[in-house]
Amino acid sequence: MRRWNGWGDDSIDVSLDREALRFLEERIGPGMQPKDATLEEACRAIPPSRLQPHPRIDTTPQTRLRHGFGQSMHDWLRLRYGKIGRLPDGVAFPESSQDVRDLLDYAAACHARVIPYGGGTSVVGHLDAPSGEQPVLSIDLSRLSRLLDLDPEAQLATFGAGIAGPDLEAQLRAHGYMLGHFPQSFEYSTLGGWVVSRSSGQQSLRYGRIEQLFAGGRVETPTGTLRIPTFPASAAGTDLREMVLGSEGRIGILTEATVRITPLPADESFHAVFFPDWATAEQALRSIAQAKLPLSLLRLSNATETLTTLTLAGHKKLIGLLESYLRWRGCGDDKCLLLIGATSQKGQRFSALDDALRIARAWHGVHAGQMIGRKWKANRFRSVYLRNALWQHGYAVDTVETAVDWPRVKQMMQAVEQAASDALAHEGERLHAYTHLSHIYAQGASVYTTFAYRLAGNFEQDLARWRRLKAAASEAIVANGGTISHQHGVGTDHAPYLAAEKGELGIGAMRQLYRHFDPQGIMNPGKTIPDASTAEDGSHVARKLA
Repeated sequence: MRRWNGWGDDSIDVSLDREALRFLEERIGPGMQPKDATLEEACRAIPPSRLQPHPRIDTTPQTRLRHGFGQSMHDWLRLRYGKIGRLPDGVAFPESSQDVRDLLDYAAACHARVIPYGGGTSVVGHLDAPSGEQPVLSIDLSRLSRLLDLDPEAQLATFGAGIAGPDLEAQLRAHGYMLGHFPQSFEYSTLGGWVVSRSSGQQSLRYGRIEQLFAGGRVETPTGTLRIPTFPASAAGTDLREMVLGSEGRIGILTEATVRITPLPADESFHAVFFPDWATAEQALRSIAQAKLPLSLLRLSNATETLTTLTLAGHKKLIGLLESYLRWRGCGDDKCLLLIGATSQKGQRFSALDDALRIARAWHGVHAGQMIGRKWKANRFRSVYLRNALWQHGYAVDTVETAVDWPRVKQMMQAVEQAASDALAHEGERLHAYTHLSHIYAQGASVYTTFAYRLAGNFEQDLARWRRLKAAASEAIVANGGTISHQHGVGTDHAPYLAAEKGELGIGAMRQLYRHFDPQGIMNPGKTIPDASTAEDGSHVARKLA
């Protein structure tokens, strides 16, 4: 069964060995496990539902609890400490687009607000229930999970938008195809969630971000049904897909999505290359990206993430031999790890991999074979389970991510890590921060930073600690010219910083778009841009950083 207060299936545990714990203790100090609330305690704190009865709506406390949270640190703190706060008043389980249409009509009739629920993996507050007297309805799309149509000639597939990643790929694989969209949340996140949050998968270099994969679909809005036909390309005015991409439930609920699919590859391999330092690694990575080689993955870890990866890998003797070899080849304490993914169809050769390795060698890269790459692929969706293990030892983990042009990549990486470290330093707390570039473009790259730090052991202090860290990192992103989100979306956590990116005119256009489809303002209010009556759209942040 899925954990109610952590990540993933409760039958899966990823433990920390003694070496990993010693590593953390040396860097940020020993942790102290906090006392978690029980599921029973959490459910007892939930008030009665305010919704009118409906045959498709479940108002039991546990169902409401399980649909009221995502996976942000704020969500974790509320669940772990039993500070539940606002929740949906009920959860509906539609089985068709018409069911969704009926539920939206029901919500409008009883003046309820609506939160779409996909896989519950949001890390930026997409599922936060708004305050106020109006009841809140969560609409769980998990039963909209069938393959509705497959067109092999156009290489298009249409699914119910509630289908989770593994089920989508399994249904396509039976026909010899794949989508190739693999975010770290792949096991639980859904096709509809990927579209409305503008998700990016780990192999986006080959398969594209979700905006390249999303071809059309159906959206149920409070004012009617929006149907988006598929075209290979169109010059006919505004692209309606762009109104849905990144909409985060504000205009309605995506119930069907048509995506561009690819025949299954015949061969795939992941290779590790080490560089002496960040400067040579970034130069090599940029050269490979701008050569536009048909690779599937480029992922560069800075020196601290490389050290962390090797420390947590286990196999101490084997890693020690690798370290000795790399040091002999000129890659010492500042070494950086680049993973290169090569994917090909039957009959194709890995010429792109040969070209990438040739460029890497020109920048003093040392090819270390496929062992690390195979381990990365095997654990690509399991490493997030470390959040559970770290909490049990008294540590919190959070992330921020952005994207910038190449001239600002190093500056952004350093600024975000330093801002987060400074945010906790006044408490006398140390931070373990590390960064990788995981989505690479000819123009620039995503910058994805992870923070590990100690829990204080009480809700108020830990919430304040997280808010300081999140604000400091977000302000550093904006100040250094980055987007507030490359792949996680906006939700509530990033909403205060959006105006710095979109400007007053852009925010106004978004607000008018939402109002067109949702004149009563019932759809996921407060997400992406705050309600006009309760916030300034984050313009105060833009002024502060101007």
